[in-house]
Amino acid sequence: MAKDTPTVPLLGQRSLSLEIDGTAVPVAIRRNRRARRFILRMDPKGTGVVVTIPAAAAERDALAFAMRQAGWIRERLDRNSGAVALAHGALIPYRGTPHLIVHEPGRRGTVRREEDALDGPRLNVAGDGRHLARRLTDWLKAQARQDLSEASQRYGEAMGLRYRRLTVRDQTSRWGSCSSTGALSYSWRLILAPPDILDYVAAHEVAHLAEMNHGPRFWALVYRHCSHADRARAWLREHGTGLHRYGG
Repeated sequence: MAKDTPTVPLLGQRSLSLEIDGTAVPVAIRRNRRARRFILRMDPKGTGVVVTIPAAAAERDALAFAMRQAGWIRERLDRNSGAVALAHGALIPYRGTPHLIVHEPGRRGTVRREEDALDGPRLNVAGDGRHLARRLTDWLKAQARQDLSEASQRYGEAMGLRYRRLTVRDQTSRWGSCSSTGALSYSWRLILAPPDILDYVAAHEVAHLAEMNHGPRFWALVYRHCSHADRARAWLREHGTGLHRYGG
């Protein structure tokens, strides 16, 4: 979640693999001049891992570091396994709450949210079943754009900043970005997360309109206006990759 002007001195990336319980797990090794230690995280799709290492570190040490975290990796892979298609009968999160997808072929329109159904909240999708996934995805993107526009506008006013335009896309490498020209871009999948998570990402990107990096002044601005930033960051680290299971 940063400006599109490079602020992190990456020195390149190598794609390797690690065998865990007989399964080859993709490992991306990224060298970074600023790194002082090894950092392990899941990749955006939740199917492999990324190890960030200091510039002079050895790849074998990076792989050994990842292998020592095999239990953690296995747990995350199990949690993120199994893509969930946007289809009749599937259960997906919407603003952090599970919703059942129900196809209504005889109804005109697009998507109707039913909060008080007997079997729990529903997303009722009208029209031809062949277009259900696209119709629901378009609706989710529209809801994401609405929520993110409202949050970005609110934080912009609070921070005394203005953005030039806002787009919502299916970003996989980051939840949001801010260009040097003041354009904000967000992942539509934030609409699947609880509202305070989406809210934090908006605060984060709007703050980049004033500060292009992740230095002390940037974080001071974020925390001054978003008291739940730490909680939201922890949620994204723990659950963020799981949002990529849905649709796609």
